[in-house]
Amino acid sequence: MPDRVSPEQPIERLRFRRAPLAAAAVWFASGILLARLHLHETIHLVVALALCVLIAVASLRTRVGWLAVAAVWVTLGMVASEWQSAPPSQSALLSYADNLSRTVRGHVIRVHVPPPQVESHDEDKSSPWEASEDTSQQHGNAITVDLAVDEVEQVTPDTSTMVPIDGGVRVSVYEAEPGESFHCGDRLEADLRLKRPDRFRTPGAFDYGNYLLTQQGIAAHANVAAARIIRLGAGPPSLHCRLYAAQAWAAERLTAYSGSASNSRLSPFLRLTQADALMLNAMLFGDRTGLTHTLRTGFERTGTFHLFVVSGLHIALVAAGLYWLLRKARVPIWLATLATLAGSTCYAALTGFGQPSQRALAMTGIFLIARLLNRDRDSLHALGAAILAMLIVAPSSLFDASFQMTVLVIVAIAGIAIPLARRTPIRYASLTRLVFQRPRRVFAPRSAQMLLMLELWGETLARIPPLRWSTRIRRVPSFVVRTMLRVLELALISCIAEFVMLLPMAVYFHRMPLFAVPANMLVLPLVGILVPVALATFATSLVSAKLALLPGIVTASLLHGISLAISRLSGLHAADTRIPGPNLAILLASIAAWIGCCWLVRRNRLAATAAVLVLPLVAACILWPERPVTTLGTLEITALDVGQGDSILAINPEGQTMLIDAGGPVGSHGAAETISSFDVGEQVVAPYLWSRRIRRLDIVVLTHAHTDHMGGMPAILADLRPRELWVGVDPVSPLYAALLADAARLNIPIRHVHTGDHERWGSVAIDVLAPQPGYTNLAAPRNDDSVVLHLQFGHASVLLEGDAERPSEDTMLAAKLIQPVTLLKVGHHGSKTSSNPEFLTAAKPQEAVISVGRNNTFGHPRAEVVQRFADAHTRLYRTDTLGLTTFLLTPDGTIHASSP
Repeated sequence: MPDRVSPEQPIERLRFRRAPLAAAAVWFASGILLARLHLHETIHLVVALALCVLIAVASLRTRVGWLAVAAVWVTLGMVASEWQSAPPSQSALLSYADNLSRTVRGHVIRVHVPPPQVESHDEDKSSPWEASEDTSQQHGNAITVDLAVDEVEQVTPDTSTMVPIDGGVRVSVYEAEPGESFHCGDRLEADLRLKRPDRFRTPGAFDYGNYLLTQQGIAAHANVAAARIIRLGAGPPSLHCRLYAAQAWAAERLTAYSGSASNSRLSPFLRLTQADALMLNAMLFGDRTGLTHTLRTGFERTGTFHLFVVSGLHIALVAAGLYWLLRKARVPIWLATLATLAGSTCYAALTGFGQPSQRALAMTGIFLIARLLNRDRDSLHALGAAILAMLIVAPSSLFDASFQMTVLVIVAIAGIAIPLARRTPIRYASLTRLVFQRPRRVFAPRSAQMLLMLELWGETLARIPPLRWSTRIRRVPSFVVRTMLRVLELALISCIAEFVMLLPMAVYFHRMPLFAVPANMLVLPLVGILVPVALATFATSLVSAKLALLPGIVTASLLHGISLAISRLSGLHAADTRIPGPNLAILLASIAAWIGCCWLVRRNRLAATAAVLVLPLVAACILWPERPVTTLGTLEITALDVGQGDSILAINPEGQTMLIDAGGPVGSHGAAETISSFDVGEQVVAPYLWSRRIRRLDIVVLTHAHTDHMGGMPAILADLRPRELWVGVDPVSPLYAALLADAARLNIPIRHVHTGDHERWGSVAIDVLAPQPGYTNLAAPRNDDSVVLHLQFGHASVLLEGDAERPSEDTMLAAKLIQPVTLLKVGHHGSKTSSNPEFLTAAKPQEAVISVGRNNTFGHPRAEVVQRFADAHTRLYRTDTLGLTTFLLTPDGTIHASSP
């Protein structure tokens, strides 16, 4: 709370005239939301806006004039949303993303040099699933260069010409010589095979391609050796590229200090390692590329990952520290304000000047200017001004997760926590500084009584003989009371903030951070010290590594303490609780309840008590388990779009769930260094299951240990804690062994299944058709290791082949295990090694589905296999063309297929 607020000062009720810009921001945002419904045309909006302005002017002096003003802002929001230009689709450039080698010319708009390789922490070594980006996994640490394309080669049967075109391409440059670099504005030419970023057409999956296009202007990507790039000269660099270069420069300087001789001679706890420098780069400058998966997960589990999102917290700390130093140096308030704004702007530039930094800088500037002008520093008013400015510039930012979380956390603190704290003894914290102050002002009876009691306690303490040596000892009681009240204030703010932030955590991250309150209470005060000290380390390291030793030691000690505390909390079993997001009704009700709490805490004590009860009630509604979205009475088989991999969701008529495989990267069965950092299980499969309100799986089946089936499995085991894991044979594979170890650590029973095993799964009968009981594999995983399942529901049946090839199919045919089925999950993505004619003749599927990736390099599905299904009059579905596909089977044998 601001110290200048007297404990006896009445709490102003929430009125829009006290925070008119906050009200305008709410109305403006409502208009943007309405525009998303597309219930209007632009001409209608213009007419409506003109009418609203006339009505507003005519009714300003009436009691309902605010309704007309609100209508104006709502209409303005709709108009702004309609007039905002959509990001270019870059369809012309994408037409050349056909995997053919073409000459591309462009200029550099961004360069990213990967951080140095650092030795993993102990906890990282146990996870062979973690690896680097796709490009670096194949070619070592590649330099990433973003090009603004100027020309691209157009090839015809007779000629090839260079045609002008606009668009963005992300190029991974490998085999670069040490010290080789690219700079903003450099004009380059190279022969590239342009590719579209993967887009998984599975509801809930992260759309990386859309993120690149809308947020960074990148439509395609490519790989190229450094030696094959031709430099055509230098051009003028863009401002955006300069800002990113400044961010990279700052991160590089801090990393350089960690490798200096002066720092290396320190003891481990006092020394900044390269891993520490990568953490600080994320925390101070927003460069999170060096964060390991384990470290990210630890902070995500405890609800403290916001430390690595450079936004309001960091810029507010920098601004507050700089302003305090300037005022202590007796700099005039106007000069201190301008200098603080200039310093904060420079710091925001070092962070890349992203939207979170822009919002934080806007709010800081509004607050400082309001203080300079001696205006009422209403936090909600300042928040409303910043929100309104951001929405006017970019109405679509209303749907950005970072924007929403920034707004919610400030509403929680400024709108609910601070007014609520002023109704508790916490409001006396600032008063304790006035003990023994003379002359004393006139206070209300309770405040005067508190000051008198603290003075009496201090005088009594000072009379104890061993303590008479210092007159300061009499201030100990007031210091202790002030500290206790500040701790209570921090606890109150943390609790209310976490109650409110529970909604975006559930919607965007599917996490329930049970330890967020203790973690933030412990970490936030330390971060308040760490950020300015770390910035001091960075600033002094620019002069000399020896000069940076003292702040560097303090920085290392604080950072190691924070990391140790977070690792201990995140290691607790309850810290990793994953939940589906709430439905739309609960989401809207939660927002309405929080707005109501902002109003209640300002009315009276009884209303404030009601607000205290409403907050946990809303949290309980968000966390309340909802019934999974299923179609009762049918057997559901859903083939998820996981690219070139397999993942099948089966739900029986009673609503029990089974997941067969979980997708993953292609091309490995044991070498961790070839695994992509994109986790299909965490970012595609699990989000889809959560979108169906599924919290826990009953059975998970791993058909075999190839990574395109197993790669997403660790995340599924950790996130959805299945009651059973079914596997077939145990091949020689470090990743498979790690998966079994994960299951054992999570207390998930492991069941090995073979031909002849029969399971009654509700009203569905499950028979295992492969592998044979005597089949073993003491080498690397093979496709014929696959578990093959037959599901029977009344007259409807399903055959799930995994990647079984001809030897396995022939074995099943010889044993007369294959009978006509309603639905077939085609083996091995439609490869010519599977689905042989004899097998299809025996199975006679009515419908079949192939799980296959778009533009895969294997040529799946093969044309001859597709023709076999056509000849058999089997309706064939493919995830590369249709995306996720759901089949509903009824007991009478009918089947209905659909795709989103």
